[in-house]
Amino acid sequence: MDIEEILKGFGFEGKLVSSKPYGSGHINDTYLLEIDDAKGKVRKIVMQRLNHIIFNKPIEVMANILAVTSYLRERIVEQGGNPNRETLNVISAASGQPYFIDSQGNYWRTYHYVEDTISYDKVENKQDFYESAYAFGNFQSLLSEYPADTLYETIPKFHDTKARFQRLQEAIAKDACKRAKDVQSEIAFALARQDITEIFGDLLEKGEIPLRVTHNDTKLNNVLFDLKTRKGICVIDLDTVMPGLAAHDFGDAIRYGANTGAEDEKDLSKISCDVELFEIYTEGYLRGCGGRLSDKEIEMLPMGAKVISFECGMRFLTDYLEGDQYFKIHRAGQNLDRCRTQFKLVEDMEQKWSQLNEIVAVKR
Repeated sequence: MDIEEILKGFGFEGKLVSSKPYGSGHINDTYLLEIDDAKGKVRKIVMQRLNHIIFNKPIEVMANILAVTSYLRERIVEQGGNPNRETLNVISAASGQPYFIDSQGNYWRTYHYVEDTISYDKVENKQDFYESAYAFGNFQSLLSEYPADTLYETIPKFHDTKARFQRLQEAIAKDACKRAKDVQSEIAFALARQDITEIFGDLLEKGEIPLRVTHNDTKLNNVLFDLKTRKGICVIDLDTVMPGLAAHDFGDAIRYGANTGAEDEKDLSKISCDVELFEIYTEGYLRGCGGRLSDKEIEMLPMGAKVISFECGMRFLTDYLEGDQYFKIHRAGQNLDRCRTQFKLVEDMEQKWSQLNEIVAVKR
């Protein structure tokens, strides 16, 4: 990385005080920069290299982000909020584009750093989980009138669970890394649940649920919390903002935040769906949505949690079978451990199914 080239590409003036890795994402490379403007002011910038192997249409990714954040700014101002803290703000490159391409062909983008905020990789406080739910619900509410079909589908079939299932079947059949023999129980678990892979596609095709602008990566650590108020104030990591389904966003938050263990936990006895956290998130999310979801969308929220957990498990298993090419790993077998936690979570949800649906029925 030639940081001087990148700084020049964005037209930043002044002395670079520091540059350090920032955040805990699996896909992009993120840095927090401090730049002294030579006038006694140090400016903080978040700089990211987009993984253009994963996001192979980076210009469309940035077009979506710029369109959505510009719309959010308008809505936030209308509601008397602070658009400099309540949404991401893209810094244009010297060319005027929302990205810079370096001499190696890498795509870079920069955002204003949101001061006096913090994010969490796991649920440390139940109120924080509620606040994250409200933030994502409010994100959905703010964008409820945005024409979803005008956004690019930057990762085709991203939450097409049926297509993910077919991809897994292909990976099993090909067995490129000769790993299938060691994961027969995981393969059997997936194949036995083919019926749930078509549920949301069928509902959308029949017009029973609407296409919306969705975040598609609603992990707890994609919300910034105000240090003083501990309110969830800003939804970040907008790479996968595109047309989608509200139940998928809800489900992804549950499978990550209401899981009692780490995403790559080896001891599966530690993995379950925390019913209390499920209830807390449901309440916060629905309040944040402010009545924008239809009755059918609300009814399908538990299924969203189950399907997304299953889908993620399939994705981790597929990646493991294909040689760990998509998700970053830090040790051998990590994607397999990730798969196993997701499948255990699905199994636990199935055992608590009536309870989860009752919670949603009461909170709606």
